[in-house]
Amino acid sequence: MAKKREGGGLTKTQRAAKFLGVSVLAGAVLAGLALPAAGALGLAAKGSVEGFDDIPANLKTPPLSQRTTILDSDGGEIAKVYSRDRTVVGLKDMSSYIRKAIIAIEDARFYEHGAVDLKGILRALNKNARTGGVSEGASTLTQQYVKNVFIEEAGDDPDKVAQATQQTIGRKVKELKYAIQVEKELGKSKILQNYLNITFFGQQAYGIEAAAQRYFSTSAKDLKLEQAALLAGIVQSPSRYDPVNDPKEATLRRNTVLQRMADLKDITQAQADEASEKPIQLSVSRPKNGCITATHGAGFFCDYVREVFLNDKKFGKSRKVRSRLWNQGGMTIRTTLDAQTQKSVQASLKKHVYEDDPVAGAAAIVEPGTGKILGMGQSRPYGFGENQTQINLSVDRSMGGGAGYQPGSTFKPVIAAAALEQGTNPQQEFSSPYRMRYPSPVQTCKGQWRGSEMTQNENKKEVGPYGMKEATAKSVNTYFVQLISDIGICPAVKMAQGMGIERADGKKLQEVPSMTLGVQEMSPLTMAGGYAAFANGGEYCSPVAIQSITDPQGKKMSVPRSSCRRAMSEKTAKTINALLKGVVEDGTGKQAGLRGRDSAGKTGTSDSRYAAWFVGYTPNAAGAVWVGDPQHKRKMFDISIGGAYHDKVYGADTPGPIWRDAMSGALTGRPAPTLPTVPIGDPHKDKGKPPAGEDGKGRHRPGNGGDNKPGGGWHLPDFPDILGGGNGGW
Repeated sequence: MAKKREGGGLTKTQRAAKFLGVSVLAGAVLAGLALPAAGALGLAAKGSVEGFDDIPANLKTPPLSQRTTILDSDGGEIAKVYSRDRTVVGLKDMSSYIRKAIIAIEDARFYEHGAVDLKGILRALNKNARTGGVSEGASTLTQQYVKNVFIEEAGDDPDKVAQATQQTIGRKVKELKYAIQVEKELGKSKILQNYLNITFFGQQAYGIEAAAQRYFSTSAKDLKLEQAALLAGIVQSPSRYDPVNDPKEATLRRNTVLQRMADLKDITQAQADEASEKPIQLSVSRPKNGCITATHGAGFFCDYVREVFLNDKKFGKSRKVRSRLWNQGGMTIRTTLDAQTQKSVQASLKKHVYEDDPVAGAAAIVEPGTGKILGMGQSRPYGFGENQTQINLSVDRSMGGGAGYQPGSTFKPVIAAAALEQGTNPQQEFSSPYRMRYPSPVQTCKGQWRGSEMTQNENKKEVGPYGMKEATAKSVNTYFVQLISDIGICPAVKMAQGMGIERADGKKLQEVPSMTLGVQEMSPLTMAGGYAAFANGGEYCSPVAIQSITDPQGKKMSVPRSSCRRAMSEKTAKTINALLKGVVEDGTGKQAGLRGRDSAGKTGTSDSRYAAWFVGYTPNAAGAVWVGDPQHKRKMFDISIGGAYHDKVYGADTPGPIWRDAMSGALTGRPAPTLPTVPIGDPHKDKGKPPAGEDGKGRHRPGNGGDNKPGGGWHLPDFPDILGGGNGGW
């Protein structure tokens, strides 16, 4: 066996090199102390600094990143989110044991020296020279604090973290200069407080308060002697002395701290011996970070709150600034989420759509008149596992959602509102054959659309003529194709924009007649917000998720408010209410109707049944429910959803009951006001009476579609040969 070299296997040359390195560092430090204004240090090694005086005098101390708490509208906790689990506390909220323990093991002469402990440096030099390595450090608590500030400032940037921890003379001298300034400006007590708040204790715990909670489920002020000694011992090497994964090594380290405290007369030898005999008794509180821990399935809403913060310039001029503020945390965010509504939404989705079903469901509920988001959920839980997702199926892509889903016939009320605003009488009849071509040309905002596409109704028995009320209740496609062709596409586009209804992918609405059938992808939150305008007398209020925010100092921050605007006249809104009440009372949405309170809504299915919807409202809540395949691959034919088999899915039989149950639970115990409506007559009973807007000869006043297209502005029942008989139309 080869003879082991003195000094842990190092050769004499290696030992000399290590000694020289430590000596150079000490020399640099001492030179800097003795000659702070001498200019260049003459350090040629990589990473050295050009001059001691060139280092900025003021250490930029970043706000320590802390937990942000997200609350519902009543102050109940939804989740805690953080980049670093930390709660900043004052010295008075820390046990005297932890203050004594950390000083004893990390810097016993803390109250005797300045920024640098010269005795400590000389002692370390001597010991390291004798051992041939760097077995003892000489950094004071102040220097360690400064280093931690650099690491904190680096955040999660690996390059900056590497720079903050690199073992170079330059960094050490820079650290020293700042340490001198910190000692001068903060004083010992503040330095100790800051150190105990910034230090990493392992297991994702930053600062002594988080560490006490993590390992012992207690607060820093209630730490016992043996607990404080354990935590103080972790700091030197959180992985090596981790009591969760290596209790034996952690116990040895704890006992070392206890003996050191006894040697320094912080405790008696008897106290140290008694504490050393105790086995480590942990009460570990696992990290609960982020929206994945949100209560009542509110993970997606929690994530939406984050997206609002990162996207709104109220919180900073650039996304980088906003992201830094979010990561620093320490905020308390009170949201608009209503706990009762959220529980009801999630319970209904869970009941009707299983998380392992081949399709998913999502729902959003907002408050008319305020835009407050009251509930948001989906059938597939927030997470990373099987049948889980982090994509928020209720919102637009820019806010963490997908590309959206075709709303189908739930878009038809937008067209009806646009027509009513243009002067169309709700008794207006169109021939509405079972199958027809889209009328062409049709006026757009900047020109004309021309095409020859075909459309048809769901049922071959659906053959007109129909008035608006019956066509809405039965969701007659060919009626609404003729309606949008009559008024033109531009009024429909402007109505959608006024109601906040936009494409989920952020692109502009395509100016095509097929928009009346809901072929452009929308999100549930968008549709719920739009329908809320009907409930609110025609005034649209943009959805909002945040009520208030307080910063780490308890000061109120400015938050985005709902922006309200009139999308349509009150009379138009009342007419739509009457039309959509008919849908739930005696139309396609009967299965969604609420008992004991006024409600209105509309069913919808997309082409090939990739999506099915129900969007509806009461005077105090508007909600949208979508069911479908987020990947737009699974057609909903011959399918089981929530344990119920469907040969083909309709908006009425799956989204409708989800909406009904979610809204029923949300509104239990709450007022049941009536929806204001206007009477809509039966065009067949009122024959001979020209509807408002007609000239008494059966001709409807020209709409924005113009008179240059077939039937443009004309009352079609006067010309039965044009579209009658269901022979294909134009």
